[in-house]
Amino acid sequence: MVSIIVAFPKVENGKSIKNILVKHGFHVSAVCTTGAKALQHADLLGEGIVICAGRLADMMYAQLREYLPGSFEMLAVLSPDAWEEQGMGQVTCLAMPLKVHELAGAVERLADSMERRRKRKKPRQAKRSEADTQAIKKAKEILMARNGMAEEEAHRYLQKSSMDSGTGLAEAARMFLAMVEK
Repeated sequence: MVSIIVAFPKVENGKSIKNILVKHGFHVSAVCTTGAKALQHADLLGEGIVICAGRLADMMYAQLREYLPGSFEMLAVLSPDAWEEQGMGQVTCLAMPLKVHELAGAVERLADSMERRRKRKKPRQAKRSEADTQAIKKAKEILMARNGMAEEEAHRYLQKSSMDSGTGLAEAARMFLAMVEK
């Protein structure tokens, strides 16, 4: 679940946005009135979404975006005249007056985008070592010989054992081989 920081100069506005987001199933980590506080929370969280007004007590939304880590998305709520001047490609903007369904939809799109990016960056599983491959192969051969299983059935059996024990496939195969050798 993505963490959200809400930054508005008036705490009441920030709390209202927080309540809307919570009702739509989002997790709001902090409500701030300054950009400095939003940056402090961003450093603690590491990644997430910042929803802010165009002008905070200590900085403009463009400055906040500049100082935020790259792992954060920003949604700025701007007045129509500031909307015209908006030219930053790294910021998603919504015009005032704010509509609840537009806010929820924009946050949902940003969260989905972050999730897709996170999945792409997820490290790929390393190739199995030769010893792991041999253990899996030997365990499957024993299952096929003793239980009359096809190779796919033996593999599924090892996978299920792996999931049930909370270990990797190679470790499950080694445990099976240890039981058989007793």
